[in-house]
Amino acid sequence: MAFPGKDPVIVAGAGPVGGTFALYLAQEGFNVVLIEKCAVLPEDLRASTFHPPSLDMLDRLNLTTRLINMGLVVPKYQFRERSSGDYAEFDLAVLKNDTKHPYRLQCEQWRLNQLCVEELQKIPNAQVLFSHEVEDVSQDADGVNVVVKSPEGRKTIRGSYVIGAEGANSYVRQKSGLEYEGFTYPEKFLVASTSFPLEIYLKNIAGVNYIADPAEWCIVLRCADLWRVLFPTKPGTDEKVLLSDEYIQSEMHKVAPKKGDFHIGHRTLYNVHQRVASTYRKGRVLLAGDAAHINNPIGGMGMNGGLHDAFNLAEKFLDMRAGKADESVLDVYDRQRRLTATKFVQEHTIANKKMLEDTDPNSSKKRLAEMKKMADDPKLLHDFLIRTSMISVVRESYQIT
Repeated sequence: MAFPGKDPVIVAGAGPVGGTFALYLAQEGFNVVLIEKCAVLPEDLRASTFHPPSLDMLDRLNLTTRLINMGLVVPKYQFRERSSGDYAEFDLAVLKNDTKHPYRLQCEQWRLNQLCVEELQKIPNAQVLFSHEVEDVSQDADGVNVVVKSPEGRKTIRGSYVIGAEGANSYVRQKSGLEYEGFTYPEKFLVASTSFPLEIYLKNIAGVNYIADPAEWCIVLRCADLWRVLFPTKPGTDEKVLLSDEYIQSEMHKVAPKKGDFHIGHRTLYNVHQRVASTYRKGRVLLAGDAAHINNPIGGMGMNGGLHDAFNLAEKFLDMRAGKADESVLDVYDRQRRLTATKFVQEHTIANKKMLEDTDPNSSKKRLAEMKKMADDPKLLHDFLIRTSMISVVRESYQIT
């Protein structure tokens, strides 16, 4: 069943947001064209944390169990002090009455991307086009024209709507003249993966660990078959230096002072932004995920917020097709998701970064004591985790009209 009319919904970007949105609509019978500029889906070190409400949503697409089988269920996470090894531990089991999945799932986002494309390729009303890069976007009263560069040359795809979900440098957003308001941090973040068992050196470590230190903080995350470590870097340092074996080995030995070199798998260096688009909707052009908002990764809210965009927007399309709402419901999507990004995700992730990079040992110890107290109090713990897991934020977003 096409919606509306014969023209498909065009989705730019086969990442977790574009893939889940396209799959949701395709499973509901919409004609969908998913375009991706890469020839194959990359397997890089991007997001890896799935929060409880995201897992609840992905159940609707029959993907959660498959992701769990590929990843690692993490029922507890920690805030740690590097120098003392002391930590506060947060048990997500207190959320058992709020979600079907009271834990974090550590699973690389590229695995979700592959699952979505795999399922889309089974659906007759869905089309996935690799090596197709957006060059221009225009719209009229009846639909959109998306000009792409493809192996067959430059061509135009006609659609009913286009959803820009192709990341922070979204051409859909840029060609539609939408501002990307906010700032970029001067430092870059470096992520490296290793198969070495870091738990040998970090005693009682959890699957997710935020490690504060006056000299240099870091984040240590476990996936199914490797550890991922995120480090801040000094502004102005040459990228070749930051990605070199010598530099990465030096940083890894600060985390775990083992003898000899670590085996390093992936390594990724990226800019860190705090930005939100001026609007998520301009007529028949809509934005979701990093194309609409981007934040630092501390707390794992970027990809999850994007997934919540995808499901919220897909539900609006279903309401329009069913006659329960007209196109103005897309403005509701803009208000619900944009306010969530600006009033919760941006503020929360900025505060997380400031907390980890605090250089005052006394305030760090005081904060850890407060966290321990909260972790030991069931009510305080529930109130804290229901927000940091994004459950209450998703609920509150739907109350915005």
